[in-house]
Amino acid sequence: MEDSFQHKGLRKKLVEEIRRKGITDERVLEAINQVPRHLFMDSGFIKFAYRDQAFPIRAGQTISQPYTVAFQTQLLDVKAMHKVLEVGTGSGYQAAVLAKLGANVFTIERQKELYLIAQSLLIMLNYRLHFFYGDGYQGLPTYGPFDRILITAAAPEIPEKLPEQLKIGGKLVAPVGGENLQMMTLIERVGEKEYKKSEHGSFVFVPMLGGKE
Repeated sequence: MEDSFQHKGLRKKLVEEIRRKGITDERVLEAINQVPRHLFMDSGFIKFAYRDQAFPIRAGQTISQPYTVAFQTQLLDVKAMHKVLEVGTGSGYQAAVLAKLGANVFTIERQKELYLIAQSLLIMLNYRLHFFYGDGYQGLPTYGPFDRILITAAAPEIPEKLPEQLKIGGKLVAPVGGENLQMMTLIERVGEKEYKKSEHGSFVFVPMLGGKE
């Protein structure tokens, strides 16, 4: 599991690129700088690892564009020791970024192949996360409430059970919309049954799926 000077140099260039694109949270930028993205991709595609673009992984999914990971993470406003639910482990890259911010990460994945690969890799890299194989639409009610919830795939609407698993004062970030375009949506729980919604630009994600595979 090599993380060479070349890899680190390419990461620094990537961080400067996403900084120029508007990411201002220095903690998020430093987390991106620390996570070896190339290890989350098949070895044959390492030369693409530090380009600011999404890239296909197994099971018809993608590893998200670094700018998108940084944007979602900045919007989520993660603090050290926050309990964070990530819906859609995927490659595990976003979970690693959340962990670098000091979050207590609970990550759930419905595709068995991705779940097993990401879990094995993150454990090997010494990330101490909580892994779950299951339906992200249901969240993890027995482990909540959460300070933050992040959905990493396109949802036609926010799954109704997820905002209920937020603490009061908590935040949920999700790309919401149809298959071709989604709005990055922030839900803030401001009371027992009161939520505030705002939208923060358009993105394209692979669709969120229910059930298990």
